[in-house]
Amino acid sequence: MNFPYQIFIALRYFRSKKKHGGVSVNTVISIGGVALGVMALIIVLSVMGGFREDLQGKILGANAHVVVLNYQGKIREYDALRQDINSIEGVTGSSPVVYGQVMLGVGDRAYGVVVRGIEPDIEAETTDILNYIKEGGIDRFRESDEGIPGIIVGRELARSLGLFIGDEINMISPVGEIGPLGMLPKMKKFRLDAIFEVGMFEYDSNLALINLSDAQDFFKLQDEVTGIEIKVEDIYRSREIAREIENRLGSPYYARDWMEMNRNLFSALELEKIVMFIILILIVLVASFNIVSSLIMIVMEKAREIAVMKAMGATSRGVMSIFMIQGLIIGVVGTVIGLAGGLIGCLALKIWKFPLPADVYYLSHLPVRMGLFDFIIVPGAAIIISFLATIYPSWQAAKLDPVEPLRYE
Repeated sequence: MNFPYQIFIALRYFRSKKKHGGVSVNTVISIGGVALGVMALIIVLSVMGGFREDLQGKILGANAHVVVLNYQGKIREYDALRQDINSIEGVTGSSPVVYGQVMLGVGDRAYGVVVRGIEPDIEAETTDILNYIKEGGIDRFRESDEGIPGIIVGRELARSLGLFIGDEINMISPVGEIGPLGMLPKMKKFRLDAIFEVGMFEYDSNLALINLSDAQDFFKLQDEVTGIEIKVEDIYRSREIAREIENRLGSPYYARDWMEMNRNLFSALELEKIVMFIILILIVLVASFNIVSSLIMIVMEKAREIAVMKAMGATSRGVMSIFMIQGLIIGVVGTVIGLAGGLIGCLALKIWKFPLPADVYYLSHLPVRMGLFDFIIVPGAAIIISFLATIYPSWQAAKLDPVEPLRYE
């Protein structure tokens, strides 16, 4: 097997001019630039992917995939509607729900929250919110007929109100009855039975759960609910199933899927990921300029040797391939080093869980999701950019006139 002379010469040109020197400094800088760009891209895209996956998991864990609502604000005969909805292909479960905004107060502290009335026995068919309970339990929460009814709140809300399991909370509704002195807010005592922690600040600080019958009584809904929560088999078909539910039920019912309800958040994450990819790819472009400058300097330095090769019969194409191979090797080596560095960085972030302020970023730690697509597209882009960077200096070397460097030899 003949070893192509272009590869042999390209490898020789990596060495410095010193007698016992190793790889030249320019080559090391070029490789380092590519490696840094690839490593930064891998880590950033993995973190952005982790943000999306983590947020999506927590949003879908605390909320249903699809919610059916009524333009009139109330849904009657919801059991019959649930049976109709459950018969639709792709729907795996449904449960009635009551939504409302209230104030929760303890002593001189009060916070506005969203309260959700649920049926604990069938809530598991649509959401995983009860699986996030960290303290207490739902045994007493199920009992709503006697004594003070139970309530479940998020950990952040419990901390803000200074609550412990068994404490009593005042639930205050701004919509009450009209008395001699005007509108009188409605108030009812609840007992804290459990504390959940989704890991997303928005839910842990602004969501409370009560029994469906207690919610109906508090908001004077009698045998009505405000919505029906639905769980689907394929979360990415939720919009299609939502439209099918609307067609099946007709007006005045309408359905909203999880992507529609969180469109702004996920659109912002997707846009941010694209922008970060474009910005960080500039690092690789900067590294490609290092490759261009390094190869141009080598062409100028090796002008006499190039002339000798041409005089000995080397073609312009052969000379051009020498420097293209050299630039390609720089790109491949830098990409491999950057991939290794990116993988190590992602694993380190995944193991040590870099902490984040939850009230700012929604999450308590920096999530990482290493996607196969990112590990394919980033190295591919880096190698292509590195290869394109070799074209101009290689072309300059190929068109070099062998007479000029050898005229005075």
